[in-house]
Amino acid sequence: MKPLAPPFERRGAFASVFSLRLSWWRLDWHVLALALALLAFGLFVVRAIALSDAEFGREGVDFSSHLKKVALAAPMLVVGLTLRPRWLRRNAWVLYAGSIALLVLVALIGDVRNNARRWIELPLIGFDLQPSELAKLGLIVALARVLYTSRLERWSDWRAPIAVTLLPMALVALQPDLGTAMSMAPVCVGMLYLAGAAPSRMLQIAFALALVAVLAYQFEWIHDYQLQRVDTWLESFGAPALIEGRNGPAFHTYHARVAIGNGGWWGRGLGNGVANEAGRLPERDCDSIFAVIAEEAGFTGASGVLLLYLLLVVLLLASAGQIRERFSRLVVAGIGLHFGAHLFVNVGVNLGLMPMTGLPLPLFSTGGSSMLATFAALGLALGLAAQREATLDEDAFRD
Repeated sequence: MKPLAPPFERRGAFASVFSLRLSWWRLDWHVLALALALLAFGLFVVRAIALSDAEFGREGVDFSSHLKKVALAAPMLVVGLTLRPRWLRRNAWVLYAGSIALLVLVALIGDVRNNARRWIELPLIGFDLQPSELAKLGLIVALARVLYTSRLERWSDWRAPIAVTLLPMALVALQPDLGTAMSMAPVCVGMLYLAGAAPSRMLQIAFALALVAVLAYQFEWIHDYQLQRVDTWLESFGAPALIEGRNGPAFHTYHARVAIGNGGWWGRGLGNGVANEAGRLPERDCDSIFAVIAEEAGFTGASGVLLLYLLLVVLLLASAGQIRERFSRLVVAGIGLHFGAHLFVNVGVNLGLMPMTGLPLPLFSTGGSSMLATFAALGLALGLAAQREATLDEDAFRD
């Protein structure tokens, strides 16, 4: 039997991964406070949804289950907060490979729900893992690792970051989950720009991607239901077509817009909206939660939530700008872009500005995997900004 390592060696191995001596005065407490405030308001919204379901005898949202998932995910905030930047940089590919392995695993043994294979059931803890949520964080870390040593000065420098992005996007799109796959694209584009990519080259790539999207739509390279969502979105800009399709393909879009319109200036009060009382709005605790907020908090309350969420994104990007070490700066910036992309897509879909797709709003929507990735991302952003390890890379000597 192999003897145990001496205590000081075990502590050394732990200390190489985690740092328990953080410079707490450097922690962005305002970012943490804002995130927790948004989380608290989200809990009030979900509780109102759950109480409404209970009042009308529907088997819908279970608030105690949501609280349990939040409690299970919360330790990831501490893990991300104490993780050493140097360890994260050295093991970025291991984390990325792990997220890819989970995406492959879900394709083999995942549960099928609503004609999509996206979840791995973890019965011992009553938790359904959605690997695509963790893959977003794995992508951010891997992209930061690639761009840490690349200035994107030659076209050959673009191969690695594009390949790193396309692999998880393709695996997620095959589940199929096109909305989650597409949410990775703006994060990649934003990180490339922040890493120093020439705007002219980014415009060329954007043009090429737009051309591919048009061809995919024109020649029906996407699933029929995805094509129908685009057609429904294009047709539903007019009220007559939206009303005509309210019991058909435009059902979700119609009820989301009705809920938002019902809110008026000041809202109907938590739990008193038509979306909650009638229970006809699909996914109102997750993908459509912004419609519920807009109806029950009104234009004023919804605008306040939007402004606070945008402030969170801005503060994360500003925090990234203060970090001199390139890898940590790119990770924190990627996390800010991640929150911004989810906000844009979730709100845009509910307002009818984008085709209907399912994407949670972090800190608000139910879903254990989303909450797990959200806490981990916040912890990483706060921890990397607070630790600020010494570096000799070129960026550290720039003004």
